[in-house]
This record gives sequence, structure tokens and C-alpha cells, in this order.
Amino acid sequence: MTHLVLRESTGLRYFTFFYLYVMQGIPAGFGLTAIVNYLTGRGLDATTVASFSAAIGLPWTLQFVWGPLIDKYQESVIGQRKQWVVLTQLVAALASLVLLLVRDPAAQLKLTMLAFVVHSVFASIQDASVDAIAIAVVPEAERGRANAFMRGGFLLGSALGAAGLSWMLHRYGFFSAALAQSVVLLALTVLTFFIRLERTDQLLPRFGSLPATARRNADNPPVGWLFRELYRAITEPRTLRLFGVIAVTYLCFGAFGWAYSYHLIHELHWADSDVSILQGSWGSAATLCLIVAGGILADRIGAARLQRRVMLVLGLFLLVFCSLSFLWHYEPVATLGLLVWNMADPSLSVAALPLLMALCRPRIEGSQFTTYMALVNLCGVSGSLLTGWALHIMSAPVLGLVCAVVVLGLWLLQRREGRTTAAAPAEAVAAAQ
Repeated sequence: MTHLVLRESTGLRYFTFFYLYVMQGIPAGFGLTAIVNYLTGRGLDATTVASFSAAIGLPWTLQFVWGPLIDKYQESVIGQRKQWVVLTQLVAALASLVLLLVRDPAAQLKLTMLAFVVHSVFASIQDASVDAIAIAVVPEAERGRANAFMRGGFLLGSALGAAGLSWMLHRYGFFSAALAQSVVLLALTVLTFFIRLERTDQLLPRFGSLPATARRNADNPPVGWLFRELYRAITEPRTLRLFGVIAVTYLCFGAFGWAYSYHLIHELHWADSDVSILQGSWGSAATLCLIVAGGILADRIGAARLQRRVMLVLGLFLLVFCSLSFLWHYEPVATLGLLVWNMADPSLSVAALPLLMALCRPRIEGSQFTTYMALVNLCGVSGSLLTGWALHIMSAPVLGLVCAVVVLGLWLLQRREGRTTAAAPAEAVAAAQ
């Protein structure tokens, strides 16, 4: 156990951030895919299901609050910010145990939603803490690959929650699926205790004042200063433009993904378990390989260039696929669309997250990055909620075409801005000569 020190091992860093994101992915896959598809299959209307999905995602939009508090109160004998990770993991696991009181999610919708919302609150704090630790301990040259492992872990967890727990839900009942999730979360929480950030960190917490050796950040700034600097950082014009493109792209990807799953179940009469298992099995396996390769590419060719390529490829796919919606009733075509679109969010994340990390300023990097993640999550919540209403006035193919036009328009803007930025240094050199 004395060798499990994050700052001293690249492999341990990849493994740790991988399994920490697995912990986040399992409940996300269970609640936002397996349960949402289950409720859709039980005949609940689009607005009700969309509201359930939005409520579970809503706590993730509050990360801009958690970030400054985590940066302010980060000292601990078990490692900087690690106390936030362990505490929130424990409470999130307890919230998962509340799901054992549910027998039928459709009949007990409010209790089911409450348990998932409470879990999301503490899971979002854990996520903010993990992201802050990652920025602090991962060298810049490793960030592309580290983000690939983080997104890969979330994807694997989502696959287990969507496919594995959906299978258990339909085969053995909701109680067994909720119990399996809770046991996994508790086991991984125990593992977290044994991983140190620094060699001098203790394994167990202690109460009372911290010893002088643990006060590595005695100059922690006031919370008010953190919020003021955070506002200045995220409102800088170049930062706003870059993040705006990323946020709207996430919104479009999420909106079509939710609408397409609903279309398969309601319009094409697929079984909800088939959709969940397909999203969480073959689709996730292919995407996991893709994002690991994408992480390596992000470190080699640059995250900005990779992001533009991802937007172009997925925007064109969405345009063509929705234009051929009259072929969706053929199962191989519909399956291909589901598998490819399962790669959209992770592929964008591998390129976009290193870009957002690079924008973060010293001393507020944890707060700034978690604010970006909160706003990205807000786009996801807004996308699912708006899609529930939009499906009353337009079909999923039409919504997909709208999203395709928006994504390709953003790609053109980024491409033009990239050319302008590249031309500026050349013009400056010519003027000097």
C-alpha cells in the first residue's frame, strides 16, 4: 500500500481516475439510460420522462458552487481534497441504498427520483473534487490520455449501469439491480482510502487541528476572491467563444441522443431493454477503444485540431443519417445509428476537456474547471428537458437535422477563427520587416 502514491506513478494516475469515473458512470447509466428507457417502455409520456431525466442531471449544474469551496477547504491529512472525495462517495453510496425501498420505479416515481437526485448531489461534489485533483497532479503532457481514461471509465460505468443493470432489472427485478449498484459503489469507496496523493499523506482521517506538515496551502484565498477571479476568468472573450462552441455542441449531441432513443421505443416499438443493452454493450466497447486512441491523438496533434475534426465528422453523420430517416425502420440501419451516436459525447469530451483544462488559471484551476463542467451539464439537462417538449411539435429526424446544421455552423465559425488566429502572427512579422 505504501507504493500507491499518485504523484509518483503514471500508471496509478490513469487507473485511479479511470475507476473514480466508473463510480460516476454506473448510476448515470442506470438512472439516465436503463430507468429512462424503462419508464418510456412503460408508456409514460415524453414530458414526464424528460423531467425525470432533467431532475437527475440538475445537481450536476451546481458544480460552480462546489469548486470554490473545495479549493478553499482543501487541506487534509489524508491528502488535499481527498476528504471531499471519500466523504461524498460514502454519502452517494448511502443514497443508492435508498433505492432498495423501491419495488416499481414507474409506480414509485417520486421516491425513485428523490434517491437519484440525492445521489447526484454528492456525486457531483465528488466529480468536482476528482477534477481538481486531476488538474493538480496530472502533468500537462499527460492530460489528453488522462482525460481519455476518465471518459473511458465513465463510459464503462455507464455501460455497466445501462446494459448490466437493465438486464438485472428485467430479469431479477429492480431491487437486485439497485443492490448490485450499491455494493459496487461501497467496494470502490473502500479502495479510495488506500490511494495517497503524496507519500506523506495518512490513510485515515483525524479530528482536531491539522499538524503543520499538512498545511501546504496556508495562503488559501477568501471565497469571495475565488468567485471574483472565477468570474473574470470565464468571461474573458476568447474563453467565452471557445466554451460557447463546446457547450452548444454538447447540447445538440445530447438532444438528438435522447430523442433518438425515445423514437426507437415509441415510434419503432423497440423493447426498452434492447435499447439499453445495445447502448451499454457493443456501443460502449467500440467507443472505449475510440476514446483511448483519441486521448493519444489529443496529446500528439493538439486538442483544438481534434475537436474541430470531431465536430465535422459527427455533424456530417447527423446530417446524412437524419436525411435518410425513411430507412430507420430497418433494424441494421437503426442499430448503426445508435452505435455511432453512442460515440458522440465521449469523442467530443476527449478533445474538449484538455482544451478547457488549458484555459484554467493558477490557484483557481479547480473552481474554473468545475464551473465549465457545471455549464456543460446544464446544457445536457436543458437538452433533455427541451427535447421532451420539442418532440410534441417535431419528429426526432427533424430535430436531428436542426442539430446537424447548428454543429456544422459552429465548425465553420471555429475554422474561420482558427485561420484568423494563425494569420495574425504572420501579418505581424511582415509588418516588422
